Amino acid sequence: MNPVPFPTHPILLVDDEEHFLFSADHTLNLAGMNNIVQCGDSRQVMSTLSKDDFSVVVLDLLMPGLSGMDILPLIVSDFPELPVMVFTAVNNVETAVECLKLGAYDYILKPIDSVRFVSTVRRGVEMSELRRQNRQLKDRLLSDALEHPEAFSNIVTQDRAMYAVFQYTETIAQAPMPVLITGETGVGKELIAAAIHKLSGREGEFVSVNVSGLDDHLFSDALFGHKKGAYTGADSDRKGFIEHASNGTLFLDEIGDLHLESQVKLLRFLQDGTYYPLGDDFQRTNNARIVVATNREIQFLNDSDTFRTDLYFRLKPHHIHLPPLRERAGDIPLLVSHFLEIAAKKLEKETPTAPPELYTLLGTHHFQGNIRELEGMVLDAVSRHKGGVLSIASFQREIGEQSIVSHENTTIKGSNFAEGLSALPVLPALKEALKEAEQQIITEALKRADGNQTLAAKLLELTRQALHNRLSRLQKSSDDA
Repeated sequence: MNPVPFPTHPILLVDDEEHFLFSADHTLNLAGMNNIVQCGDSRQVMSTLSKDDFSVVVLDLLMPGLSGMDILPLIVSDFPELPVMVFTAVNNVETAVECLKLGAYDYILKPIDSVRFVSTVRRGVEMSELRRQNRQLKDRLLSDALEHPEAFSNIVTQDRAMYAVFQYTETIAQAPMPVLITGETGVGKELIAAAIHKLSGREGEFVSVNVSGLDDHLFSDALFGHKKGAYTGADSDRKGFIEHASNGTLFLDEIGDLHLESQVKLLRFLQDGTYYPLGDDFQRTNNARIVVATNREIQFLNDSDTFRTDLYFRLKPHHIHLPPLRERAGDIPLLVSHFLEIAAKKLEKETPTAPPELYTLLGTHHFQGNIRELEGMVLDAVSRHKGGVLSIASFQREIGEQSIVSHENTTIKGSNFAEGLSALPVLPALKEALKEAEQQIITEALKRADGNQTLAAKLLELTRQALHNRLSRLQKSSDDA
C-alpha cells in the first residue's frame, strides 16, 4: 500500500546546495511529510510553481543566478496565498526584516535546527490548507450543492443545517489536520467521521475507538501497541490502533473523557506524528488522520481543568457541530420511515404503516438520546406489531405514561389531580389562579398535539371526554365573564 501523500499539495524546497536539499527532504520525511519537490535552480522556481498547487515554499536567499530576495516578491505577487519560508547562513537583522516586509511568513538561519524547521514548515502547511479550505467552502456555500452526496448516504435528512454540515465536511475531508465533532449522544457523530474518511481518498482503514473509561496504560496499549515483554502478559508484539489506521483515519470517540496523562501522549502524536509502543525505545511515525468526537459542550473542553488547552486548540482547526433531533424535527417522518423498513427487515415482517398522529406525538418529545433513541423506539414498536396500522401505544409508554406536564412553576401530575382541580376547597383568588393555570396547561398541550384533542388528552393523562368537558367548562366560564 502506497503511503498517503502529506501534505496533500507538495512542499517546494529551493536551494543550489544538493546536500542541503537531501538533508531537508530527509528531515521532513522523518516527520511524516513525504510530498516534497526539490528545485536546485532558482531560475526554474516560477515555472515549477505554475505547474502544480503547492503548500509551502522553502527558499534559500543566497543562490547564483536569481537570489531568494529576487524570487520572493515574484512568488508573493503571483501566488499571494502561498506561504514562503526563507533561510540563509547570513545572520542579518535588516535582511530578516526586509524578507518579512516582502511577504515571507518566517525567516530561519542556517545551520537549521530540525525541530524548528519541521514545526515552521508544518505551520505553513496548516496555514495554506486553511486558506484553501476557506476558499472552497465559500464556493460550495454559494453553489448550495454537494459534490459527493453518496458519502452521506447513511445519514437520513432533509434539514438545511445538516446539508451545511455536509458541505463543510466535503471541504475539509482531504486536509490532514484533525477534526473535532461535537453533538449530543445519538446524533450521528461516527457517521460523519466515516463520511470524512470516505471523502478523504485515503487507502487505509477507518478505525473507531471509544476512549471513555480507558486509563493511561490501556489507552497507550490500545493506541500505540506494545512490544513483547512490555508488561506481564504481553507474550507477543501487538499493533496499536494507530498502526491499523496507517494511511487511513483514526476516530477517537468521547475524547472529552480522556485522562490527562493520555492527553499528553495524544498531543505529542498530533504535533509531530511520532509515538512509542509500550516497551519500545524506537520512535515510530504514522500519518493516520485523527478525528475526535465528544458529547460535551465545546466550552467545556476550552475551560475545563481536566482537558489540556493546547490539545483543545490542536484538535480544533476544524470543528463540526451536529444539531440534536429536536432542532431538525422535520426529519422525524423520514427517519421513522427509514427505521420502519430496517426493523421490518430485521424482524422478517411486512413494513407497517405509521399513523399520522405518531409524528405529532414524536414532535412533542425532547429525544435526549436523539436518533439512536428514535431507532430503538421504532424497533420496539415493530417487534410488538401484529398487523394493520402501527400502534402508537409503545411510543406513548416510552415517552412516559406517567409524564409530568409542567407550565412555568405549576405542575400537574396524574388525572386525579387534574380532575379535582375545580373541587379544591381554596380561597377565591387561589381558585382563580388555578383555573388560569389549568387553561394555560391545556392550551400548551393542544399546541404540542397540533390541535389533536385525543393526543392532547393523552399528554395530560385525561380521557378524551374529560378533556372535552374541561374545555367546554372553560369556554362557558369565559363566555359568562
